[in-house]
Amino acid sequence: MVFAIIQTGGKQYKVSAGQKIKIEKIESDSAGQFIFDKVLLVADGEDVKIGNPYVEGGKIEAKILKQGRDKKKIVFKYHSKTRYRKKKGHRQPFTEVEII
Repeated sequence: MVFAIIQTGGKQYKVSAGQKIKIEKIESDSAGQFIFDKVLLVADGEDVKIGNPYVEGGKIEAKILKQGRDKKKIVFKYHSKTRYRKKKGHRQPFTEVEII
């Protein structure tokens, strides 16, 4: 099994070819190509390359499928006995990519 671990948006993802993932929003044109250059590990069967911190010359190509916003998350703050209530909603922007 061939897979890699990439870093983007402050998070790490284990990816393989043909996989679709939702990541933090990337400033790029929609339906374009994107190259992840922060590759932490590449495993191809018995051959494993581990970066320090990144693999030399490691690149993972991806195709941007869509950009959007996630479902609304409700942030509710409440203090008992003081009549303190705050309700706020948040929708996180994301980019969906397919690893090539």
